[in-house]
Amino acid sequence: MDHLLFLTGRLAEPSLRRVLDGMAPAPFSWEVREIGVQVAALMTADLIQRRLALPLAAQRVIVPGRCRGDLDALSAHYGVPFERGPEEVKDLPQFFGHKAKPFDLSRYDTEIFAEIVDAPRLDLDGIAARAREYTAQGADVIDLGCLPDTPFVHLEDAVRRLKSEGYRVSVDSMRTEELLRGGRAGADYLMSLNLDTLWIADEVPATPILVAREPGDPASLDAAIDALSARGRAFLADPILDPIPFGLAGSIARYVRLRERYPDIAIMMGIGNVTELTEADTSGINAVLLGMAAELRIGAVLTTSVSLHARRALREADVARRVMHAARDAQVLPKGISPDLAQVHAKRPFPYSADEIDELARGVRDPNFRVQVSSDGIHVYNRDGHRRGDDPFVLYPQLKLENDGGHAFYMGVQLARAEIAWRLGKRFDQDQPLDWGCALERPEQDLLAWCAPGETMKKR
Repeated sequence: MDHLLFLTGRLAEPSLRRVLDGMAPAPFSWEVREIGVQVAALMTADLIQRRLALPLAAQRVIVPGRCRGDLDALSAHYGVPFERGPEEVKDLPQFFGHKAKPFDLSRYDTEIFAEIVDAPRLDLDGIAARAREYTAQGADVIDLGCLPDTPFVHLEDAVRRLKSEGYRVSVDSMRTEELLRGGRAGADYLMSLNLDTLWIADEVPATPILVAREPGDPASLDAAIDALSARGRAFLADPILDPIPFGLAGSIARYVRLRERYPDIAIMMGIGNVTELTEADTSGINAVLLGMAAELRIGAVLTTSVSLHARRALREADVARRVMHAARDAQVLPKGISPDLAQVHAKRPFPYSADEIDELARGVRDPNFRVQVSSDGIHVYNRDGHRRGDDPFVLYPQLKLENDGGHAFYMGVQLARAEIAWRLGKRFDQDQPLDWGCALERPEQDLLAWCAPGETMKKR
């Protein structure tokens, strides 16, 4: 059994000991060492090397999650591995549980076709820019959407431009002449062909996406599938996902029945009809749809990012396909794999109870304000007292910051974030932005470097 050494600060030490005691029987023995800092998050690799003496009677050393500096250098110096734990002490049980069974989120088997729905109205540079944007969000194939009443005079040039930049390209049109033009220009996929337009597949090498003559005519889709299978041609079949309330449930049943009839064919699901046409947060919709795609082994989804409420739908689909692939392969529920799709609410929003925050507050001996959130509201404390409430406008006057503009601004920001976190049930960490999952791009955080000064600390 490994013996672990946990390094911490003075304020967090009692809580750390309680959490470790509560993990008994743990798969390791442990000791806690407070190394002379008040706040554990201020610990650095340089400080550790100055204050932690050799030798260490431990097989691993766990430092706070926000500890900055080169832990590899510490490992080499002390001869034992150093690693960052979670940012919150209360997350240690989940941290060690997750470490025991990691999930590989690099794998998926559902590709994403991202449609540029207004491609005929964009010039070549605009199309290429949109393709770069969509690929950065996770797209595998760029779909050029044709418009019924808008000539696409530069279709061939658009296909060739994208192909020259390394993209796989599909052309989506209801007009046979545009499908032929796209296929002859080098498109990899054409959508959508039905039993009456299968002849196009004989004219160009592009892989066709097959649909029924009408969504309620599965026999015509089966006939198209059988015809191309007999020719030995690759294809994807799409029974068409209908929007709510115009047949969504029935269309899901069509996908299930198609998979039952054809266990091995490649299937496409157009999910934009649901994400774009439902005024609801798209992360949950994508989670459910990509979960069904994982169960049915859907080979590709076609999605869009047009409506402002769906502007992150592509990125969400990318996260969802990886999470659902991992859940299916491990035969576990899609929980505890990634928090990125839980954008509004957190699974464990309030790690500390009001009583635990009271205990932390009693140990503070300096004038700096700490802000924490528990289920009962917002807590603000320093050596002069502990205030709590659910309204920043009530809390703020108690801080007596009328003559300190910079600090007043800083506390206003922290209290506003804390109120949002408390009302929504999100995790709040002072000095850190709220985590909105994959709804926003997260800035890269370099834990090998010192933290940059905050806005109120910068000289003007």
